[in-house]
Amino acid sequence: MLDKVKFALRIQNTMFDGEVQDIIDACLLDLELSGVNTTSKTEDDKLITRSIVLYAKSEFGLANTDSEKYKLSYEALKRHLTLSEEYTK
Repeated sequence: MLDKVKFALRIQNTMFDGEVQDIIDACLLDLELSGVNTTSKTEDDKLITRSIVLYAKSEFGLANTDSEKYKLSYEALKRHLTLSEEYTK
């Protein structure tokens, strides 16, 4: 997952790996706290992956002028997942 998120963030080095991994972990915890079952999903799950990418794009970078846009997209997708029987516990 780290490589997918780094690619989406246009990061080509390992300097920010710790920070990006923390963002991935925080997103998964946020989804779990909202009732989304992420533990049974694989890295190939497109909706979970998209959620993580949107979350990361909203959280990464100090001069991120699009962070609010990505945050709103993440929240909308999270709501969709919480309403789905396939993704809830």
